[in-house]
Amino acid sequence: MRWAQHFALLNREEMMDRVIRQVSEWVGVPVEERERINCHHNFTESEEHFGKRVWVSRKGAIRADAGRPGLIPGSMGTASYVVEGLGDRMSLNSSPHGAGRTYSRSAARRTFTQDQLREAMVGIEFRDTGAFIDEIPAAYKPIDRVMADAASLVRVRHTLRQVVNVKGD
Repeated sequence: MRWAQHFALLNREEMMDRVIRQVSEWVGVPVEERERINCHHNFTESEEHFGKRVWVSRKGAIRADAGRPGLIPGSMGTASYVVEGLGDRMSLNSSPHGAGRTYSRSAARRTFTQDQLREAMVGIEFRDTGAFIDEIPAAYKPIDRVMADAASLVRVRHTLRQVVNVKGD
């Protein structure tokens, strides 16, 4: 498990290195990286809480130690947030990792249409194919509600609104 989590970390680092390199090439000047937030979810880690060493499994959650930066994404058509943890002891220094699904992928494909996806994505560039119906924003919890519920766990540093969504099919 630790090997797999480390492998995932190295993959995230490699992807960010490539993005920085490609953006630098595209704009013709080096990109100044001021902060790298490497935030993963659905993982297990040995930590100390309430004076005991324990294994914490965060499923649908991220670490939110006091001052720790994190990312909480919405759906492909809603806001995402750069946050800072508040170190809430009762949550074991955790916060939600995103909006979370209200429809399974198969239920979303049965419930929503391509036209509804197009309507939800107005103003955001995306690959307009049926492969993404299961990612329609309506298949997720409202991110504003999730963030309101997490107000005692994280502080919002930045709100991000996408203009393009890239997802393979």
